[in-house]
Amino acid sequence: MAIERILVSMPTRPWHREKMRQALPEAQITFSDSTNMADDELAPFDALVGEVNPNRLHVLKNLKLLQLHFSGVQEGFLQLKDKQPQAVLCSASGAYGQAISEYLLAALLSLYKLLPRYRDNQNKKVWEDLGRMRSLRGQTVLVVGAGSIGGAFAQLARALGAGEIIGVRRSEAFAHPPFDAMHTLDALDELLPLADVVSLSLPHTEETRGLMDARRFALMKEESVILNAGRGSAIDEAALLGALRSGRLWGAALDVTDTEPLPQDSPLWEEPRVLLTPHVSGRYNLDATWENVVDIAIHNLKAWPNGPFISRVDYSTGYRERVD
Repeated sequence: MAIERILVSMPTRPWHREKMRQALPEAQITFSDSTNMADDELAPFDALVGEVNPNRLHVLKNLKLLQLHFSGVQEGFLQLKDKQPQAVLCSASGAYGQAISEYLLAALLSLYKLLPRYRDNQNKKVWEDLGRMRSLRGQTVLVVGAGSIGGAFAQLARALGAGEIIGVRRSEAFAHPPFDAMHTLDALDELLPLADVVSLSLPHTEETRGLMDARRFALMKEESVILNAGRGSAIDEAALLGALRSGRLWGAALDVTDTEPLPQDSPLWEEPRVLLTPHVSGRYNLDATWENVVDIAIHNLKAWPNGPFISRVDYSTGYRERVD
């Protein structure tokens, strides 16, 4: 039996809703925020697109497909494997590559050209040459999290003349363009001293929490830059501040922090070598991302039950299934 009742619990525009209705004419599609629905209202749906509190998954007893609208997967959703084994779980991994990679490149160039500091001077009406700038040309770029986002960033870095581009993945894989080499996290300590740029686009896991601590910041190359658009938990913020204030790092761009919103008393706010943004590199701030998520959802709803599915989650890892 096909999917019959779909709840779309994510922001949509009129043309998204029309596109979904036309693609799935036999399904009854409801566009509503799941957080505002009582259990008896939520229970009849056999597919959900967007977000739902994982503690309410037991209400969806007839669930066939859960299509998340973000690329990372909270641990709570993995309970579907045992509690509702008939359900297919998919993330929106692959939808955010363009948006987040462009953010990473823009942040890197802003730091290299001292633009945040010049903006600070503009606000103070100070006309002052702040001195030496940097270029991406010929630089070694270490992409930690070489999935769709990291790969897209690597392509942009290559286009601007970066030198060696090294990828780091959770599991072993062969290097493929634009990467010159590919490693696993076990090699991180050996790679950090080589990199002029370290880009993080990692999910939150026990393996990634505190990945960049004081010891690893000490391994980083003098005047290197760190960029984080994955999860804030990957960076020990006190250790980052120490590396910046010692002069070891050229700068840091953080779209994510360990606690969000960033507390008002955090010294990161006032650190001149830090570019801070409030977790905006992804979301739906780029129209293309929104379209990508809707297209992935439509594909997977139509593909049920036999697939193939885009970004189906591997329950054993919490990442999307690897397709060789």
